[in-house]
Amino acid sequence: MNTKKKILIIDDDLDMCTLLSRFLDKKGYTTSTAHNAAKGLAKFNEEHFDVVLCDFRLGDKDGKDVLLKIKDLKPQTVVIIITGYSDIKTAVDVIKHGAFDYITKPLIPDEVINVIEKAAAAPVTQVVSSAPKPASSHEKQEKAALTLSDEFLVGDDDSIQRVYNQVSIVANTNYSVILYGESGTGKEVIAKTIHLNSPRKNAPFIAMDCGTLSKELAGSELFGHVKGAFTGAVTDKVGHFELANGGTLFLDEVANLSKEVQASLLRVIQERKFKRIGGTKEMDVDVRIVVASNENLQEAYQKGKFREDLYHRFNEFSIKLPPLRERKDDIVRFAEFFLEKTNRELQKDIEGYEEEVLSIFINYPWPGNLREFRNVVRRAALLTQSGKISAKVLPWEITQSAAQTEDSSEEDEGMDIPNGKDFDKKDIQLKDAAAKAEYDTIMNVLKEVNFNKTKAAEILKIDRKTLYNKIKVYESM
Repeated sequence: MNTKKKILIIDDDLDMCTLLSRFLDKKGYTTSTAHNAAKGLAKFNEEHFDVVLCDFRLGDKDGKDVLLKIKDLKPQTVVIIITGYSDIKTAVDVIKHGAFDYITKPLIPDEVINVIEKAAAAPVTQVVSSAPKPASSHEKQEKAALTLSDEFLVGDDDSIQRVYNQVSIVANTNYSVILYGESGTGKEVIAKTIHLNSPRKNAPFIAMDCGTLSKELAGSELFGHVKGAFTGAVTDKVGHFELANGGTLFLDEVANLSKEVQASLLRVIQERKFKRIGGTKEMDVDVRIVVASNENLQEAYQKGKFREDLYHRFNEFSIKLPPLRERKDDIVRFAEFFLEKTNRELQKDIEGYEEEVLSIFINYPWPGNLREFRNVVRRAALLTQSGKISAKVLPWEITQSAAQTEDSSEEDEGMDIPNGKDFDKKDIQLKDAAAKAEYDTIMNVLKEVNFNKTKAAEILKIDRKTLYNKIKVYESM
């Protein structure tokens, strides 16, 4: 959880505002409250908020009006609607107009936190409004098939152009699509591009991350549930299939679904009907399925991890997204693109990057791909007051990777020097050699796990704090 997240609560129930504010403050968030729509929008205009919790029924305005205004001002803001009217029309309407999710009263603290944390982890594509904007028929025809909005950049590298050529071929069909690619390569952006260039573009695009859901929660998220279906089901809940009806359902990390949920999913795809968990009423559904995985689903079913029949249902068309390290022609463009977005977000006017930084970006392997790249730029911009971004504000793992690259390219009789420093070998004592060996071991493990410090600490059998302390020692050498 990001303790710096700012949340605006808009609710005409003063007690509800107070209780929510106190609860979220204890969870590490910073909150602000407003008791009607006008005051809420005024506060939103004055300050930056990451998340807005807004009641659907307000005294002076409808919650949907507030949602539309917020999305018009700052499309990337996460808006979660609170409602005591948990019918399907309300849920579909607010999500279709850009709400990230909705929560029904009476509020359950764990559900509130779960939705907020899910929103915080979601890519920008999931929180930008998917509501269709008015446009002439000519403008709709002219809209570029391979771009979404100023929130996204296509790129010019040959590898990604081949991907978009495939997108243009499959988008206009009703085929199910499997997207393969490492974490952070933009699978959801491609899924949404397929949707926006299909006959379903004016219907909902609903995304679901299957990576961390339990069997019970995954079933509820996909199909919904009725009140009393299981412990904690205090109200009816609309599932993602209902929300996406007529449109596109994007299932990320689909290989993580349990075998039981996979079986239910197969039945829905085959019969185009489903029941909410605990319900008896069958509902018709018309949804296009796009799934994503960072592992090969064919290999997964051969290992018994994934159902073969479900794989063949999904595998009507597949697209493989290249990692960022294979798109070097696009790295500088993405650096400029992310900085432009961050300047708007932080209300700064940073001029660009020093040449050394661009060189580091081009040569860094980017294990977290575009997601990591964007976060690095945002962090660097936050730490830069004015002028150009320099290497000193880049994260440790990136500068160390650059230093290692330089060391390996220089002939120094096979000796790697800690932190890129030059030492006279005759001055190196035993303790220096021991430190050098420890440093090399840590760096080798970090590289193996793509600089994931938690995994590195586990492999090295030390805790994260010890690892960080050792890194700081080497940085000061």
